[in-house]
Amino acid sequence: MIKIGAIILGAGKSTRLYPLTLMTPKVLLPVAGAPMIIWTIAWLKRHGITDIAINLHHLGEKVEEYLKDGSDFGVRVTYSRETELLGTALGAKVMSQFFSDVQVVVYGDVLTDFNLTDMLMYHSRCNAVATLALFNKGQRDDVGAARLRPDNRIINFVEKPAQNDLSCRYANGGIYVVNRSVFDHVPDNSFSDFGTDLLPRLIAQGLPVFGYKISMLDYLLDIGTAERYAKANEDALKGKVKINILKPASVSAPSMGG
Repeated sequence: MIKIGAIILGAGKSTRLYPLTLMTPKVLLPVAGAPMIIWTIAWLKRHGITDIAINLHHLGEKVEEYLKDGSDFGVRVTYSRETELLGTALGAKVMSQFFSDVQVVVYGDVLTDFNLTDMLMYHSRCNAVATLALFNKGQRDDVGAARLRPDNRIINFVEKPAQNDLSCRYANGGIYVVNRSVFDHVPDNSFSDFGTDLLPRLIAQGLPVFGYKISMLDYLLDIGTAERYAKANEDALKGKVKINILKPASVSAPSMGG
């Protein structure tokens, strides 16, 4: 059985969450008492993924101090330290070398509980090079969005389309299943992002990029603003996020101070 690895994108400065992230990296902000990244690790472990790579930039040393090699949390963590931000696609490309062909890419500010195993199987059935977790965009205009064929193959992807653009109904959930070959389309020496660079490039070249629609019963929230951070805490405390957080007694919560 091929062992699948996960890439967690954790290098951003998260300026929209200032002052919360001035002294604490976003992935260590607590959600219902546990750092955001622990929710992601618990979700990955639920689906049998224990090999994880995380890219670091802003206050990255605090993430390393907390997670160490990951063994306290039942996973193995490898770090990619970025002295300058590479962008989500190039950052993921650097980390892709650590794993087998199929990899999961998760934005560090996504809180979710959906069935990742089913998404991985869907990616395989579609013979896709990349599969995006999607949710109904509704009135949001701050997310990348996709236009789909009836078979859910993506024929257009626009980063933050206009609110009245009804052609792209499904929003990017910030979770991808990718084949390592997609990173052949990422230049080695220039900033490159999934939403603005790589995904449109793959689609324009006619490569099979598919959308996996998240059920309305599943939870998925990108925590990009103070309002959504507050909502994540409220939802987690109410039990709306169906993830069991198992925090070792030997591991103390990270400090929110300097």
